[in-house]
Amino acid sequence: MKEFFHMGGYALYVWPSYGLALGILLWNIILPMRRQKQHIASIKRRLRQTESEK
Repeated sequence: MKEFFHMGGYALYVWPSYGLALGILLWNIILPMRRQKQHIASIKRRLRQTESEK
């Protein structure tokens, strides 16, 4: 088990790479969800504005 975490002496490079890859994957999931929420809120605002103008 110790050898697994040591990664044959390359742990200094391997673990940060795993962390960076995980961060990028999470960013690619979270960012579109946030943008979709913002886009829907913007559409709702515009819809309310056009309905109030009638």
